[in-house]
Amino acid sequence: MIAFVAGTTAELIKVAPVREALVERGADVALWSTGQHTNEVEPTLRDLGAPDPERWLVPRRHLAHISRVAQVPAWALRVLRTAVAERRALAADLARDGRPGLVVVHGDTFTTVLGAVLGRVVGARVAHVEAGLRSGSMLSPFPEELNRRVVGRLADLHFAPTSREVANLRRARGVVVETGANTVVDALRRALERAPEVEGLPEHYGLVTLHRFELLRQPERLEEVLRTLHASRDAMPLVMVAGESERARITELGLDHLFDDRFQLWDKRAYAAFLPMLARADFVVTDSGGLQEECAVLGVPCAVHRERTERHQGLGANVVLTRMDAARLTAFLDGWRELRRPSELDRFRPSEQIAATLDELGFVATRAGSL
Repeated sequence: MIAFVAGTTAELIKVAPVREALVERGADVALWSTGQHTNEVEPTLRDLGAPDPERWLVPRRHLAHISRVAQVPAWALRVLRTAVAERRALAADLARDGRPGLVVVHGDTFTTVLGAVLGRVVGARVAHVEAGLRSGSMLSPFPEELNRRVVGRLADLHFAPTSREVANLRRARGVVVETGANTVVDALRRALERAPEVEGLPEHYGLVTLHRFELLRQPERLEEVLRTLHASRDAMPLVMVAGESERARITELGLDHLFDDRFQLWDKRAYAAFLPMLARADFVVTDSGGLQEECAVLGVPCAVHRERTERHQGLGANVVLTRMDAARLTAFLDGWRELRRPSELDRFRPSEQIAATLDELGFVATRAGSL
C-alpha cells in the first residue's frame, strides 16, 4: 500500500494529482494526516475531490492548527508518539495489498520530515516528491532548507523536478527520477479547469501573499515590504491574501492602517477559490516558492520577496528575486509589464511520471522491476 503523509493544505494540493494517477493504475493508496493544518483541510479535500484522511497521526482531541513555531515541538512529539505506539498497525496497513509498503512525502515542511521518519519507524520505503531543491544556505530559508536536507538522507526514492535538482542529489542513496516539473503543475491545471469566479476583485490588480516564518519573525522587514506595497497602490490596486498568523502579526505590529480600498486585505481562501485570483492577476508579490513555480508556468510576472530561493523556475524570465531589498521590489512594481510570458501549463505531466515509475518498481502492480 502507498500512504501519502501530508499535514498542510499545500501538501494536500500537490500530492492529489499523484494520488489520482496511482488510483487510475489500480494502486491501493491512503492519506495519513499529521494535522499540521486543520482549518482548511476539509474544504481543500472537497475542492480536490479527495477522501478524508484514513488516519490522523495526532489524537483528534489534540488537533490544533499549527501557525506559530512555538507550537511545533509539542505537535511533533505527538506525531512521533503516535508513530511509535501504532507502528505495528501502520506497518500492517502498508502491507495489506501484499506489495512493498511505501510512504510518500512532499516538499519541505515539518510534516515532510516527520513523514519520512515515520516511514523508517514502520520499516517502509520512503519517496520524496519535490526532492533535491537547495538554496545553498542552511539558514535561508529556515527551517525549510534543513528539512529538505534531512529528508534527502532518509528517502529511498527522490522525485526531482528538473536536472538541476537531480544534480543536487548526485550523492543521495536510492533512486533519483527527474519529473520535468513539480506536481503543482498538474494540480494547477486541474483546479483551473473547474475553478469558480471570485467576486469583488478589481478589474486589474496585483496579488500579494506573505506568510513564511522567515519574514514574519523579522518585524522590520515585514513592515518595510508592506509600506513599499502601500506606496505603490495608486499605480495598481493590490489584494493581499492572509491567513490567521499573518493577520495577527500585522495587527501586533500596528500595521492595519496600511490597508484600504487600494490595498485590500482578504482572508486566506481554499485553493479552488485562490487559483482564479492568481490566473487573473496582473502580477504577483510573494514569499512562496510554490507560488513562484505556479507563476513561472502561467507566465505571470512575479516578485519573490526572499533572500534566496531554492527554485530556479522563472528566474531571468518572468520571476524576480528581490533578496528582501525594497529597491528591487520597487523596480519590479514599476516594470512588471515587461515580464509577462506565455503560459506553459500544458507542457508537463509530472504526476503521471511518478505514478509510472512506482508502477514499474512494483508498488502498484506485479512488475519485473523492484527496489
